[in-house]
Amino acid sequence: MPSGVSLFLFYNGSKCLFCQQKGHKCVTLIQHLPADMPKTIIVSNRLPVKVTKQDDAYQLSPSEGGLATGLGSIYKQDDNLWIGWPGIEITDKRDQHMVTEDLKELSLLPVFLTQSEINKYYEGFSNEVLWPVFHYYVSTYAHYSQANWESYQLVNQKFCDAVLEVANPGDTIWVHDYQLLLLPKLIRDARPDVSIGFFQHIPFPSDEMFRLIPWRSELLEGILGADLIGYHTFDDVRHFLSAVSRLLPVQVSANVITLGERVVVVESFPMGIDDKKYGDLSQQENVKTEAELIKETFRGQKLILSIDRLDYSKGILQRLQALEILLENHPELVTKITLYMIVVPSRDQVPQYKELRDNIDKKVGNINGRYRTLEWSPIQYFYKSLPIETLSALYSSADVCLITPMRDGMNLVSKEYVASRVHNDGVLILSEMAGSSKELIDAVIVNPNNIQEVSRAIVRAINMPRAEQSRRMILMRQNVSKFNIGHWVKIFMDRLNEVKQMQRSMQTRHVSNGTRQSIINRFAKTHKRIIFLDYDGTLVDFKPNVDQAKPDADLYEVLDLLTSDPDNDVVLISGRKHENLEEWFGHLPIYLVAEHGAWFKQQNTEWHKLGGMSNNWKQDIFPILDTYVDRTPGAFIEEKTYSLVWHYRKAQNGLGELRANELTNTLKYLASDKGLQLLPGNKVVEVKNMEINKGKAALTLSEKKDYDFIIAFGDDYTDEDIFKSLPDSAITIKVGSNLSAAKFYMRNPAEVRGLLRSLTESTEVNS
Repeated sequence: MPSGVSLFLFYNGSKCLFCQQKGHKCVTLIQHLPADMPKTIIVSNRLPVKVTKQDDAYQLSPSEGGLATGLGSIYKQDDNLWIGWPGIEITDKRDQHMVTEDLKELSLLPVFLTQSEINKYYEGFSNEVLWPVFHYYVSTYAHYSQANWESYQLVNQKFCDAVLEVANPGDTIWVHDYQLLLLPKLIRDARPDVSIGFFQHIPFPSDEMFRLIPWRSELLEGILGADLIGYHTFDDVRHFLSAVSRLLPVQVSANVITLGERVVVVESFPMGIDDKKYGDLSQQENVKTEAELIKETFRGQKLILSIDRLDYSKGILQRLQALEILLENHPELVTKITLYMIVVPSRDQVPQYKELRDNIDKKVGNINGRYRTLEWSPIQYFYKSLPIETLSALYSSADVCLITPMRDGMNLVSKEYVASRVHNDGVLILSEMAGSSKELIDAVIVNPNNIQEVSRAIVRAINMPRAEQSRRMILMRQNVSKFNIGHWVKIFMDRLNEVKQMQRSMQTRHVSNGTRQSIINRFAKTHKRIIFLDYDGTLVDFKPNVDQAKPDADLYEVLDLLTSDPDNDVVLISGRKHENLEEWFGHLPIYLVAEHGAWFKQQNTEWHKLGGMSNNWKQDIFPILDTYVDRTPGAFIEEKTYSLVWHYRKAQNGLGELRANELTNTLKYLASDKGLQLLPGNKVVEVKNMEINKGKAALTLSEKKDYDFIIAFGDDYTDEDIFKSLPDSAITIKVGSNLSAAKFYMRNPAEVRGLLRSLTESTEVNS
């Protein structure tokens, strides 16, 4: 049944579905019945199953990955589902139908890709542009191909089409990882009535690195289709926000990005593991037996475990160099330690990966050849995947776990090792470049590029007293247990719901449709009105040069319409110099307030200024501002009668904000001592006399008559004084932001002018 249809249900003599009572007649009216209950749709490049073909049949086997485990609590419930590529090319339509039906039983929906699409979208763009750039290997491995980019766009659209086939209004869609950066916006454009979360499982690079990608803006815009964007670490969040603020014309405040009337929140959500699963595995009899066998095999030695997928970002060669240095500097450790190194095969047909594998083989051979004895080899090297039971046995028996990637989004191996150490022993050596190092701070943290430091860390680890091992491991196990995979899923989904609620509350405050009409109707019914108008950012857009923001013909027309009604008192209240306001508006029948209330003028009178104030403080403050002008190219000082303004609109993004914060910190105590107020504004920092206040000026004027309609518009920090000072009956509107004491907000000066024009038209109709 379509949404919006009213349905009458009658139950007589049977149990009612609504009041759960029997033997009566029940009539229930359901309004706005949705077609389906809201569901959650997970979207990732790969499905959480392995699809293989044997003879003419397709076999499905579940994935052991942490993401599949954690999200199992979502996609296996109710009508939820997971959309992704099945990992194998299937071109025959009958086979596609058969696999689709089999996957449907597991709440999975496949997106079938051709081999050409796999080569260009996945192997090409995803792994030859995004992976190396995001891991800081751009100069060595990045390859920019227009054909691969076009394939990336087409495949993202293919995923979007699959989502749209099953998505309904109110659904939640959670998109995962770098292969689908365009997907959030594609879904948003087609279905603006759904909640969209995005999570990236690899690092996000600095903006200087990211901006090297030719299609950088399109990628950022694609991600910003989401309502909530998640990364593993705050560093990734910071890099993403920096890239957005520098490359796109959007407003960024803290971790909130404003795009028109929609806000996007960016936060860090460190991913966890199923810690109970790994703890229980280590206690299984078959795992304990295998662990004992491993310990017996390496009796009298310290076993150092290393597990990685074959990739240049994992620091495998550097780790081998560290071991080689250790053996050179500590000959007493020969035959006393063994590196048990597992490298999981990955893309080894790609030239760079094949070369990496060859170099690893060669390095392992050189070290073993140099130090091997008849009964001992320093490195036990395995190039293959191992069953999870064997991994658990290794986690349980290894004295040291050596995890030193050059850059890694999270690295769950480190957490799996910790979760497996049920006896609170063992030492974790962890790269500071892995996301997990921000949580597992009790590991031995190393810089993977510092080979000597890694070598010393290994020596420290194998000699660490049991008491210190236990102290560190207990703390890490508590962290891994608390912030597990279930916690990660919950806090992300909870935050997504909070963001949607925040967006809905913003929409109710935005002056549009019903709210706009209510204001117009109220205006039309009143006869003693006062209208407070700020200037810059409220009636006109900001300009790089303050002198360029002059009023245009349209603004004069709007003001003429307002002042032509004798029931309207119009007050232009601005931080501008009184000379500016006189030049632009001195001829109009409006009340002018300049420099935040320091100067004021009624129609056909001279300008007056507040008495009893001194500006002698300027001689102490001006040199400080001038110092920051010298340190910030593009900054300049504007001098007013009772204030000084430090402008940085022309300064480089980021640098201006940095200097503004420094300047504010430098001045706050001096300003307080001198009775001055610091006002951070839109690309400005203003220092003024404390007695000067827009709110005081507005309150004084609003109390002169018994006004039955008061409305105020403003865009910056100084206008908050107006909003707070006016009576509760006043209509207060913040321009450009919804974070305000004002009751409502509008997006830009064009909306303000539109409303003002509508107000004048409403009185014409009534008259």
